[in-house]
Amino acid sequence: MTKEEMEKYISNVPNFPKKGVVFKDFSPLLEEKLPECLAAMGKDIPWDQIDCVVGIESRGFILGSALAAKHDKGFILVRKKGKLPPPVSSESYSLEYGEDTLEMKPNTKEKRVLIVDDVLATGGTLKATISLCEKNNYHIKAISMLINLKFLNNLASEIDNIHSVLDYE
Repeated sequence: MTKEEMEKYISNVPNFPKKGVVFKDFSPLLEEKLPECLAAMGKDIPWDQIDCVVGIESRGFILGSALAAKHDKGFILVRKKGKLPPPVSSESYSLEYGEDTLEMKPNTKEKRVLIVDDVLATGGTLKATISLCEKNNYHIKAISMLINLKFLNNLASEIDNIHSVLDYE
């Protein structure tokens, strides 16, 4: 499936979840073409170097857990503050329409991970997740996003291993 064919299933929703934000609604894409999305997101990932997939709340759970299952890997949750029982590691960050905190369960055993999320916008969520992974002995081998809103970030110049299926300049 080409990127152009995928984009036919994505609509722009203005002023959601906050005025001035244009939300990319890709739920029809998942409904009709989930296997194709997973294949595209998993392409070029060094699966032999991955122990677990880290999924970022909430739509990253959908994509990340499906990729983990497809490739016979474990799955690690990164959740918003207060959603995981203690103990947790925390990291606060800014995003395009506010501030938030992410948490994950502490880990001492070294593991190699793939970080998965749905949309990369300003990069605050991704940077907080990277920090959490580094604090918890997770070595990031790759990052996979369905959509990268490149006009909101320049993370490709900062982070080498970001793979995105659909890029918006």
